[in-house]
Amino acid sequence: MLALRSHSGREERDMSQQVQQIQAIERQQQRELPHFRVGDAVKVHYRIREGSKERVQIFEGVVIRRRNGGAGATFTVRKVSYNVGVERIFPSNSPRIEKLEITNTGHVRQARLYYLRELRGKKARLRSTKRKR
Repeated sequence: MLALRSHSGREERDMSQQVQQIQAIERQQQRELPHFRVGDAVKVHYRIREGSKERVQIFEGVVIRRRNGGAGATFTVRKVSYNVGVERIFPSNSPRIEKLEITNTGHVRQARLYYLRELRGKKARLRSTKRKR
């Protein structure tokens, strides 16, 4: 039979202090983006670097997924460009996101819109809704 070792109270306090410090750092790094949901059409103004130059690139599409996770939260935007579907995952707390515009609010009843990958043309449209913010 194994004997269980008990941790000293000091070690537990040190751990709780470290966890609180990590949570404080995560709160400082979080950004305020406008409230958006899965199904919304958005324009993401994203700063990209090409060589030594920086410019803002606009990625416009439909949010098909949001993943919460504190500092590691992300959202996925899908668009169709020249008949090729393009999906891009953006970190929600990235300092490279200049601005996020909501162009249309879509009415969906699912949290993940992966079924849009198989749909083409008019079938890939989402019903629009007027939502109070």
